[in-house]
Amino acid sequence: MYFDDDGNQINPALIPMPDLCLDCEKRGDPDEDILCNLTRFDQRGDQEFKCYAYKNVYGVLIDGIIN
Repeated sequence: MYFDDDGNQINPALIPMPDLCLDCEKRGDPDEDILCNLTRFDQRGDQEFKCYAYKNVYGVLIDGIIN
């Protein structure tokens, strides 16, 4: 259980899931769960979502081979 800066309990089920998170290697990893939830919670409502811990589940994609 964790809380925001105002002392309110954070319910991870109510934090929006950005598209970037859908293909992240760390999605569903219990060791990364708190960090992911807090990152999403902190940026909820922002126009652009940034996650410096993101790792694509498909590995590194090379732009030259993608049509």
